[in-house]
Formats: sequence, structure tokens, C-alpha cells
Amino acid sequence: MAAVLILLTFLLLHGRAEEIIGGHGAKCHSCSYMAFVEFLDVKGKKICCGGFLMRDNFVLTAAHCLYSTMKVTLGAHNIKIQEESQQIILVAKAIPHPRFNNETLTSDIMLLKLERKALRTEAVRPLSLPCSEVCEGRDVCSVAGWGKMAPHGKLSNVLQEVELTVQKDQECESCFPRRYKKVTGICVVNPKIKCASFKGDSGGPLLRNKAVAGIVSYGFKNDSALRVFTRVSSFLSWIEETMKYN
Repeated sequence: MAAVLILLTFLLLHGRAEEIIGGHGAKCHSCSYMAFVEFLDVKGKKICCGGFLMRDNFVLTAAHCLYSTMKVTLGAHNIKIQEESQQIILVAKAIPHPRFNNETLTSDIMLLKLERKALRTEAVRPLSLPCSEVCEGRDVCSVAGWGKMAPHGKLSNVLQEVELTVQKDQECESCFPRRYKKVTGICVVNPKIKCASFKGDSGGPLLRNKAVAGIVSYGFKNDSALRVFTRVSSFLSWIEETMKYN
């Protein structure tokens, strides 16, 4: 059986969710939009995040994943193997949202302009931006990533995915009173089992009916399944304008 999927977004020092807990292995290349983002932190340690291809030369991810020497791997299933489907591209320019706050994680969204365009294949396909709101109360959505499969475990080699249910904003407002804003956040959980995104999954997409709704952002520093995603529909104008002028 596939190991427990941990998709908690980024929880390092700021409670960021970065791994998938309680999920399952994704079908090979079923998530052709997924991007594996690697970079070096201030101490020179290699860190990873998730992301997703928006256009042939742009990847969308979380702004808290901004560091130096960034590169993106597209078309990957097992990230530890040099698969023929993989395309490794350096990041030419990282563009976090101008209102991003690293303490509160407000506007936790960032575009990565790639040094060259990705070649579209069966394993590499961009996602389309939604025209309007995608996720609403009690909708079941999915998220994927290569993050940790347990709070103190290792990152997953193989892409994992899990289903989560959108919750009422009050759930996250009570848990994250100084952070959560319903205009820019989506509150999700799996009410039946402990599964969510965690370390390493930050920046990955929350999908409903194959349409992107959110970006893995933050949660608690434990295996609590309640997580907050950046609401993509609130940033559509910024995304379009940023890609147009860069």
C-alpha cells in the first residue's frame, strides 16, 4: 500500500505546510502540471517546494519559497531518478507578490520565470487559470507533492496526492486569528483521517475538477490536518499582468 500522504504546506519556523500525510501515490505523470522547485536557504542548505506550470515559461508557487539559486524540475514522478520525461530548468527571475508578508504569510504567492520555455509533452502540461472562484464550502479538492509523509519523516521520492475538504472560514479564523483572511485564503481539512500537506509541499496546487483553486501555504507544526491555501482567484489580475510584462 502507498505510504501515508503528507501534504502540509510549509511549517519550518513560521508554521508553513510542506508535506503530504494520509494520501497515496499519484498515477505516473497524471499530474503533468507539477513542478519540483529546489533552492538554497541562507545557510546553503538545499530546500524544496512544490509548484505548477502556468505557461511554458512560468511556474506558480508560494512566496515563502523564495531563496537563491532556484531551479525547477518538470515532468517528474520519482524525483530521485533521472527520468527521460524530466526537464530541469533554471529560474531566471522570481517574482513574489508585492504585498507578501513573511511573518503573517499574507499574499503567499509567487511567479517563477524560467530561463527557457518548457517543451510540452505527455508528462509536461500547464494548468489554466480559473475564470472565477473554484472551491466553495464543503467542496472536495485534491493536492499533490513530494513533501514529507510524516511530521518527522523524510521527503517522498514519488509524487503523492490526497483529497481535502473545504471548511468554513470560521474554522481557520479561530485557529489562525492573526493570519487567516477569507478573501485571500482557503481553509481545508480531511474530516475523516489525518491527512494534509506538509514540509516540501509548499507552493503546490489545490485542484477541484482539474482547475486550480489554491496554493499550499501554512498550517500547524504537527500532524493536525487543518491547512490554509492561498486563494488563487484573488490574484488573477496580478498573475496575468506579471506574466504579460515579464
